[in-house]
Amino acid sequence: MSPKRILMVLTSHARMGDSGKATGLWAEEFAEPYYLFTDAGHTVEIATPAGGQVPFDPNSLKPQGENGGAVDRMLADHAVMKRLATTARTTEFKAADFDAIFLPGGHGTMWDLPVDAALAQLLQDAAGSGRVVAAVCHGPAGLVSARDKEGRPLVAGRKVSAFTDEEETAVGLQAVVPFALETRLRELGAEIDKVAPWQAHAVRDGFLVTGQNPQSSRLVAEKTLEALR
Repeated sequence: MSPKRILMVLTSHARMGDSGKATGLWAEEFAEPYYLFTDAGHTVEIATPAGGQVPFDPNSLKPQGENGGAVDRMLADHAVMKRLATTARTTEFKAADFDAIFLPGGHGTMWDLPVDAALAQLLQDAAGSGRVVAAVCHGPAGLVSARDKEGRPLVAGRKVSAFTDEEETAVGLQAVVPFALETRLRELGAEIDKVAPWQAHAVRDGFLVTGQNPQSSRLVAEKTLEALR
């Protein structure tokens, strides 16, 4: 496969609603796909709604050396950590410049990705021109405001996997998040494709690749590469 260009859109949002708890990007959901893509020779650009520093969900990070492969690699990768501290805004990118758009999760995405008009336009343009759109765990929150060129929800009539209502309840955040992601996607016409909580699961439906939870990060990235072939 010839080298591809992939835009990863990460959350800028660092607070868990009115709970006082910190949130942000779930580290594994960025690190696993990022290195799978770059190790395969592809170019990855990073964008956020607000630009600047990407906040990490503190629950997704342990001291360096205790996280497992991709996350520890990221923490030791000074070039990548600098990129995560100095991201460009989604308004600065065009879908035509990329072969795929990938949305990692973390609870922060539930607040800022659905209201980012630039992201919604990027996703509409990408899907409308046959490019790959991928998202994992809470990343599909970025899909809820996206429409196709006819104005229909981008997920309508498509198989979609995302962090389930059951998983949200299990982590005790169902009353904190602004909406239930599985329920919202279903209301938009998506056919929810899921397995038991915390099991790795991803599904591809045409241009769209989605995964259920952090455990699905690598699987979604692999299916993204399959779609790019």
